[in-house]
Amino acid sequence: MDIKTLVKLTSRAWSLNILALLDSGVPGRQAPLLAASGASRTSFAASLAHLVELKLLERNPGHGHPLRPEFRLTPAGIKGAEIAGKVVIAVPDEKEFALLRKSWTVPILAFTATPQRFSEIRTGLAPITDRALSAALVQLEEREWVTRDIDTSHRIPFPTYCAANAGLRINRAIDLRM
Repeated sequence: MDIKTLVKLTSRAWSLNILALLDSGVPGRQAPLLAASGASRTSFAASLAHLVELKLLERNPGHGHPLRPEFRLTPAGIKGAEIAGKVVIAVPDEKEFALLRKSWTVPILAFTATPQRFSEIRTGLAPITDRALSAALVQLEEREWVTRDIDTSHRIPFPTYCAANAGLRINRAIDLRM
């Protein structure tokens, strides 16, 4: 999975969780998925529609009721679900898992396998704004998923950010080949 696909995937709060549930064997019907995810109906429906739009899920032809369809993973969705399952396992605590539902958390962690400057992260995650990146980095640093170090080896010192602890486990689960 490339970084652009990951950014699109995580733009909906429950997308990773839905894929992880399908990877773990939860049936592709809406009721079991909704019950297992703990999401509200509205956000769940938006995330499900988003996954269909990204061609990671498709309606299972010949199965389910028109008002209660059954979904299955596409070939691309199978790979995405495997990654999502590893990410969810990397953060077993529900309180910590809430941070994964934020739009930029997973892409930032995927991008910071090695120390990166703020501008490098912003460039690598092209549509992100300075404000969104700064807020996400502060939250990740507070949870100790990212470490912030000051690089003084250059004439002008600058901070670098690198995944740590749970953030590093998530980074390894995603394993982007950049």
